[in-house]
Amino acid sequence: MTAVASSASSQPVTGKGQKRRTRTGPPRPLLGLAGIIGFLLIWEALPRLGVVNPDFLPPASEVLVVFVQNLGLTAFWVAVGQTLISWGLGLAVATIAALALGLIIGSNNFLRKATHSTIEFLRPIPSVALIPLAVLIFGVDRGSALMLVIYASFWQVLIQVLYGVADVDTVANDTAKSYGLGAIARIRYVVWPTTLPYFMTGLRLAAAVALILAITAELIIGNPGLGHQIALAQSGAAVSAMYALILATGLLGVLINLAMRLVERRTLAWHSSIRGEAIV
Repeated sequence: MTAVASSASSQPVTGKGQKRRTRTGPPRPLLGLAGIIGFLLIWEALPRLGVVNPDFLPPASEVLVVFVQNLGLTAFWVAVGQTLISWGLGLAVATIAALALGLIIGSNNFLRKATHSTIEFLRPIPSVALIPLAVLIFGVDRGSALMLVIYASFWQVLIQVLYGVADVDTVANDTAKSYGLGAIARIRYVVWPTTLPYFMTGLRLAAAVALILAITAELIIGNPGLGHQIALAQSGAAVSAMYALILATGLLGVLINLAMRLVERRTLAWHSSIRGEAIV
């Protein structure tokens, strides 16, 4: 009996008697760094060994030199800023519209059933298929890029908000009604806490999609930004510069994803899923 008690007391616990999960193996940052180094080494070896033509895929070392040089150019940062403006404006408009409509539609059974077919019809339409329409309406101005970004990002947030509202406990909602809480109060105190984790997931997905569509619009339509610079480098046969700009877009996507995950952890610090990630 004593042996069992001493064995149980040696187990680290957290909260209400839960065992702390321990992570074995190398830390995640080291694994990520090892993956990046391995990718760069493979990239460096393929053209130098003649597996691929260096004219089409220069060694990683050449591309990284151009990438570092770009960091000192004003034109590069101007292009980054233009891409981020299209990304940020489109994401903000899409998020506000999707959140408002999601709460309204999700809170009303009639609206949810009446709009289900329409949403399922419009959601799968690729945003790039709207490029001719965007150019026809806005020309090559930023409005065309915003139209694509808003359309693609809107559905990511809307669907998640609808899922979140549908997951609200009916007993809690009925109890709030019985206590005389109005629609706004029920959304604030009952619906929103349940919907928030879904909303943050949709926002993180929408942030990535918005960047993809912003760069796509710059590539195809010619809006100013990193995508337009990639197209110019490709047309001018500056292959190393083209790959350096592609690396910049990838790094920008990683930074945006890290920022969104940080916001998600801060916002949902009270949620069980985030507390579970913090256990090491």
